[in-house]
Amino acid sequence: MRIARFSIDGNVAFGAVEGDPAPGKEGELVLDVIKGIPYADFELSGVKLPLSKVRLLPPVIGNKIVAFGRNYADHARELGNEVPEEPFAFLKPTTSMIGSGDAIEYPAFSSELHHEAELAVVIGRMCREVPRERVKDVIFGYTCANDVTARDVQRREKQWARAKGFDTACPIGPWVETELDTGDLAIQCTVNGEQRQLGSTSQMIHSIEDLIVNITEAMTLLPGDVILTGTPAGVGPLNVGDEVAVTIQGIGTLTNKVIKRG
Repeated sequence: MRIARFSIDGNVAFGAVEGDPAPGKEGELVLDVIKGIPYADFELSGVKLPLSKVRLLPPVIGNKIVAFGRNYADHARELGNEVPEEPFAFLKPTTSMIGSGDAIEYPAFSSELHHEAELAVVIGRMCREVPRERVKDVIFGYTCANDVTARDVQRREKQWARAKGFDTACPIGPWVETELDTGDLAIQCTVNGEQRQLGSTSQMIHSIEDLIVNITEAMTLLPGDVILTGTPAGVGPLNVGDEVAVTIQGIGTLTNKVIKRG
């Protein structure tokens, strides 16, 4: 099932996406409005809205975004970094999240903005110290993400809080796919229609199980928290006016345009 979060006429709700999300058929998609929050048992209301009539929001209400860096060997090497032996985590604030169709605001303190296409894991229940065999039990679903990075600031400041945590630095969406085999999914990023990144989740150094076991040793995860699993090689620059799209097999496409902040 595909679960989206949306707004219409000032109201915010979740809905189950129905129809074929293939390119060119998005206009036929409809939302069956969900009663309540989808992280527990929920009911469909039967009230259906055309997807074209709503504004898609980030598909989760998360408390935190845990991101893992250098989880694809080729990406680590393309930036001159060593491949980490253990998962390498950092945090992005939830204020950095935007939905599909929202604008990425180019921050004034950077002159080198990069895209990073990633598979995102959405947590479905409160969990801590999750054993490997229970990882699937705590996952709600999967979505597309773009770990937008001010690369010059990342290099200069060493700490990544500003480089990866500025407002609009985490586009996520367009919806959450709750049933998906993530073993070998194609991940693609295009800028203005030109392919920049093309990889597969099979290239991850540390699996989703590895990442969730690792982070829940340290902190409790809550429903709606997001885990970013790393980006394949091919990261590159974004400029004002660019349209960047992240497509993940079995999920869909997350699209955002870059604008000048302010």
